[in-house]
Amino acid sequence: MTNELDGADQPNNSSSDKSREAGLSIEKICYDKCENIASISVQTTEESVQLLGTSAKPTRRRLEEVKREKRDKRAVNPGQQDDEVIIKPENAAVERSKAVDSAFLGKYSIWRREFDSESSDSTVRLIRDQMIMARVYSSIAKSKNKLGLYLELLRQLKESQRALGDASTDSEIRHSVSQRIKEMGQFLIKARDQLFECKAVTRDLRSMLQSADEQVRGLKKQSTFLSQLVAKTIPNGIHCLSMRLSIDYYLLPPEKRKFPRSENLENPNLYHYALFSDNVLAASVVVNSTIMNAKDPQKHVFHLVTDKLNFGAMNMWFLLNPPGEATIHVENVDDFKWLNSSYCPVLRQLESSAMKEYYFRANHPTTISAGSSNLKYRNPKYLSMLNHLRFYLPEVYPKLDKILFLDDDIVVQKDLTGLWSVDLKGNVNGAVETCGESFHRFDKYLNFSNPHISQNFDPNACGWAYGMNLFDLKVWKKKDITGIYHKWQTLNANRSLWKLGTLPPGLITFYGLTYPLNKSWHVLGLGYNPSIDPAKIKKAAVIHYNGNMKPWLELAMARYRPYWSKYITYNDPYVQTCKLTSVYSQS
Repeated sequence: MTNELDGADQPNNSSSDKSREAGLSIEKICYDKCENIASISVQTTEESVQLLGTSAKPTRRRLEEVKREKRDKRAVNPGQQDDEVIIKPENAAVERSKAVDSAFLGKYSIWRREFDSESSDSTVRLIRDQMIMARVYSSIAKSKNKLGLYLELLRQLKESQRALGDASTDSEIRHSVSQRIKEMGQFLIKARDQLFECKAVTRDLRSMLQSADEQVRGLKKQSTFLSQLVAKTIPNGIHCLSMRLSIDYYLLPPEKRKFPRSENLENPNLYHYALFSDNVLAASVVVNSTIMNAKDPQKHVFHLVTDKLNFGAMNMWFLLNPPGEATIHVENVDDFKWLNSSYCPVLRQLESSAMKEYYFRANHPTTISAGSSNLKYRNPKYLSMLNHLRFYLPEVYPKLDKILFLDDDIVVQKDLTGLWSVDLKGNVNGAVETCGESFHRFDKYLNFSNPHISQNFDPNACGWAYGMNLFDLKVWKKKDITGIYHKWQTLNANRSLWKLGTLPPGLITFYGLTYPLNKSWHVLGLGYNPSIDPAKIKKAAVIHYNGNMKPWLELAMARYRPYWSKYITYNDPYVQTCKLTSVYSQS
């Protein structure tokens, strides 16, 4: 939780001379803005007039005369109006609009490539500019009770909107639109001659800016809400895959449910991976990509843990699609009897009435306005012990010395065996740091207004990424990492130290015990950032689809999905039956 205070410059009222200078400066700013608006109006209408084959020179001369008269009046009475009061709301609206696009939310018009960027076509822009000025003049005409002109402007607006339609490029609009542009341009000149007043136009444009700003903010909130909602869902194809595999697994005789090479599971001389997932397709991509890029596959061992619902499906998939010469073992998290509420604070909290009320009450807010900020933290993954099992690795694998933890939304692109030779210098966790100059530091994830946090941690400490983590389990046991986790998780029973999730408690638990890996080992952001350098992706050993736009969802970014989809086993009959081939093979 960040504790940042935005400062504001205070006006200096120490002397009347400074006040007068400020007033003159504000007056000049207002006049310059007014001149810019007038210039835009002239430029727009002149383009239209040129299409008509007429001249705009007389009109322009009249406008210049009006501007000269206003300039003379302002020079005589520079402090006549308090223009600061007028300018402030406009500047505030501009600043808010700059801050609107604070997150990458993706494009959802997937069938229209041209919507990926704004149109740069002059004809479309000209029509839109004409419509903006027509709205401004219609508002002024209505305020001056010029109903005839007002109604005609509305008619012109409807005609231009009909001509433009849903077009975003010149190629999408009809050839006859040039006549519409001429007619609208001609009428705008007429309206300008009758209605143009710099102050009135500025006021209405400011009002439109503020209205558009509020609309964009509302749409951003709605987009965030919907993207988080979609991120919680399971696509039909993956659900179909899991159900069909489960049915067939439980029809197998017990002797055919065993994986080969079980003697490798506790051999500390091999390369061991921990993968906790309830998504069969995602887990298959992680395993396939790791093995296909491994130099010595027979030395790799995959420890896969899933839940009761997907246990049969996960077993059946890897029985039918074994990872070559590598070893794999699937376990059910519900079979870990030691993982109970008396030992695990998270389970104890999940059984509390307060947590049940937070998650399961019938009337908790689900509307965009009331629920969008908390929907992220009501994701079912936070209720799953698969998500918290990463804090119990020595209990799950007591015979191992080191293990590489992988999330199920990653793709391995290079051989990872070099990680086991990295010297962690006495630390427990090897991870890639994610902080820049001012982001992804501890104060982004933790509540530093709480003394438990502020007295023990540095708000500027660098955050790091879960998703590909090398853990030294020997040092883990010596440092009692699980005990540290339990302590902080207990203190956070009321969610006052951090909100739900595993990264904040991970940052706390491994504070001062994390060794920074080279960033080329792990590149993040493919689930939310559309502008990652392709060279970095190509160079990365592991790429991570952290964020809402998972590669198995329809809202995934098309440019990144092929890195993931090329590791799907398309010839598998279950994949074909569930129509996953048609969904991902065309990426």
